[in-house]
Parts: sequence; structure tokens; C-alpha cells
Amino acid sequence: MALHNNLSMLTDFYEFTMANGYLESGIADTIAYFDMFFRKIPDGGGYAIMAGVEQLVDYLKNLHFTEEDIEYLRSKGSFSEAFLDYIKNFEFQCDVWAVPEGSPIFPGEPLVTVRGPVMQAQFIETMVLLTINHQSLIATKANRMVRAANGRAVMEFGSRRAQGADGAVLGARAAYIGGCVGTACVLSDQLYGTPALGTMAHSWVQMFPDEYSAFKAYADTYPDACTLLIDTYNVMKSGLPNAIRVAHEVLEPKGLRLKGIRIDSGDIAYLTKKIRAKLDEEGMEDCAIVVSNSLDEFLIRDLLMQGAKINSFGIGERLITSRSEPVFGGVYKLVAIEDKDGTIIPKIKISENIEKITTPHFKKLWRLSSRRDNHYIADVITLSDEVIDDTKPYTIFDPIYTWKRQTLENFKAEPVMVQLFDHGKCVHTPKSMYELREYCKDTTYRLWGEVTRFENPHPYYVDLSQKLWDIKQDLLIKNNM
Repeated sequence: MALHNNLSMLTDFYEFTMANGYLESGIADTIAYFDMFFRKIPDGGGYAIMAGVEQLVDYLKNLHFTEEDIEYLRSKGSFSEAFLDYIKNFEFQCDVWAVPEGSPIFPGEPLVTVRGPVMQAQFIETMVLLTINHQSLIATKANRMVRAANGRAVMEFGSRRAQGADGAVLGARAAYIGGCVGTACVLSDQLYGTPALGTMAHSWVQMFPDEYSAFKAYADTYPDACTLLIDTYNVMKSGLPNAIRVAHEVLEPKGLRLKGIRIDSGDIAYLTKKIRAKLDEEGMEDCAIVVSNSLDEFLIRDLLMQGAKINSFGIGERLITSRSEPVFGGVYKLVAIEDKDGTIIPKIKISENIEKITTPHFKKLWRLSSRRDNHYIADVITLSDEVIDDTKPYTIFDPIYTWKRQTLENFKAEPVMVQLFDHGKCVHTPKSMYELREYCKDTTYRLWGEVTRFENPHPYYVDLSQKLWDIKQDLLIKNNM
């Protein structure tokens, strides 16, 4: 489900001017191929997480233009009546493939491939990038935090710090795919099924005559799911003692247990150790300790290294905004066109910056894994009609340092991308949020620890087939003469 049914006008103005120009130039129906890919992993990580595909599908399914849209464009004085008539009767005709949500992704490999009339394939650039860039950024950040938590639950608490409503709702969705157990955002739960979680704010405690009364009232209201915020006044002198008193006097006589306590300030490592010792002393070993307070993956890791006694984390602004690196630099580039007889003509963009040189042609992305332990070995980008035969030895090589070669045996080769649209018809079968989250967990587990470490991760190999490498080199030489 999308937040808005029609986002067709959410695009860069030059998408309209180019579309009009293609029509006026007589090449609007030329079949073009575009790839979305990214160049750099956020936070210096070893991998990113794909997310946002479902919203891209929603956008493409609802792509149409209203009379108000057409009148607005006519008012700009930049578009022919033939173009306005075209979009009035617009019908999406493209083929679209994408890497499934929850998959590990790496720089340089196609995440989304679009094939269709250039007028259409070019036009959707902005929304392809917007949907995939944003959610992949947040899913990646969430996955880093979940890994740092080392089996402890991570909850997304960032709606009030997000960049607008869509940032909050879709960010919560992406965070869940990345591994969070739930979100504070109710609308995200309602729309997408990302479990809504939460208890109380400090204002609840302040509304009552004293802290004990506030805790008792909450326990009376939610006896089966009572978690108390204990740092409104003083954690050790009043908050914790009052929480323990409510547990013993209100909940336990009913055969119930205090589910947890939460702190949102102070020296978390020191306080949680003190809290845990006191709770255990009171026979409350099952009472969980939840912490929040501007956390990120590095603070989480440091707290656990210091021996902090934490059962789960609530993380807000540093997750929902990916504060440490708030941009996922995906780009959308033309990689091929078809001539009138259907022959694919590869296209390349050249730059003095190696990472900005595109990989031409209509391509297929393969993921190679070991049959021995199921870990991923490398990704290989091939021409679309190539097949990697995993019953025979296969040699991979570094696309830049080509003397670095390895011949693989006893491996499995699987295509990564799935088709979303076939000549404009949606062929995508959505998965539940839980399925996406579990898929992300399973696939990232198959990465080597050297790739997943936070500092100086080992680069994951993304190689080109020999045929594709040859085509790229020929184009580099031809276009650089």
C-alpha cells in the first residue's frame, strides 16, 4: 500500500523536457535500457540492504496524469500539444527488473533495470531513485545497528525526527526490513504491518501526584504488558524502587510480572549494571532493561563491550535519518538502446573518476555461493543472455586489476534480479513484511564476517563476465580516441 496513489508529478522537470524532446525528435519509441546502481556503501560498510521495491511497484502501477496535471504542464509553455496528448493517454509499457528487498547489495551492480520506450524509461528516473535510495539507506543503517546489538532487539523510535511524514512511515518500514523488531510509528504498522511498539513518555509520570501513582496507574491499565520509564526524576533513588514496588504490590498478587523498565538518559552502562543487580536481588530476573537516548551502532557496541546489562534498544534520530551518512548515492544511467531490428547497442558514460564509469549493455546479476557452507563468494555481472554453468569450473577476475583471478568449483550460481513488470503489466508478487525481514536476516548471514565487520571490511567481489568486460573495454577505447 502506498501513502499516495498517484505520484506521477513527483519528478524532476527535466524528465518532462527530455520526454517532450524525444517525441519532437522522433525517437520517443526507441527502446532504451537504464540501470539504477550505487557507487559507495554508507558509513564505510561492507554491504548495503535493498529496500523500497514495493513502493516502486505501487508508483509504476499508478502512473497516470490528470487533467489538472496536463493543464499545469500546458501553462509552462514548454511542451507541445502532441506531448500533452501523449501523457493524457499514457500507458506504461516498460519491462522492469529489481533485486529483491532485503538482499545484500554492492556498488556497481544493477539494482533496478528498466527496458522500454525511452520516453517512459527516462521519465521514471526520479521515483526509482527516490524510493530505492531512501529505504535502502535506512534498511542498511538498521541492519548495522541490529548487528551491533548482537541478538538483542532493536526498535525504531524516530518518527518525530524524520524528514516529513513519508520519511517516518517508509523509514520505519525499511528499518523493519533491516532487522528492527518494530516501530513506534502507528501508521507504518497500519499500512505495512511493521509491529507498533511503545509504552509511555516522561509526561505520563509528570501528570500524576508522584512517581509511584503514575507507575501504579499504568500497571492497572496494562497489567499484561507493563514497561515503566524510570528516569523522569532519579533512576536509582526513586524510579527503580517505585517500579519494583509496583511489581511486588500490584502485578505479582495478580500472578503477573513486570515486563521491563526503560531509561532514556544518564550513564547507561553504569546504570544498567546497577539496575540489573537490584532487579535480580528482588527476584525479577525476567524483567527486561530497555534503553534509548541518541544511540547508533558504535554506541551500542561500546555499551555492550563495557558490560552494560541491556535487553533491547530503542533508536530514534540516528536511525530514521541515518544521521552519520544521510545520503544513499544511487544513480540511474542509460546503458543500451535497441536499433529497429532489435539489436542491442551498448552505451557507456566515461569519467576520469573510475567509479563513475558505467558498465554498458543489458545485463544479468548472478550471486555465487559455496556449496560447502552456503556462504556467498562473489557477484558476477554478465550479459543478459549469458548463463553461468555451476556444474563446471568458472573463473572470476577483478574488473580493474584483471590479473587477480580465481577459478571456482563446487559453487552454486543464482540470478539475483526478479521481474516486476512485463511490457507494463505488473508480475510482482509481494511478500509480507515478516518474510522480507527474515529474508534479509538469512541472506546477510551468508556473508563472510570479514565483509560484515564495521571497520575496514573486506571488499565483496563484484566481477564482470569476460564478454561484458571486453565490450566495456572496447567502448572505453572507442569513445576515448
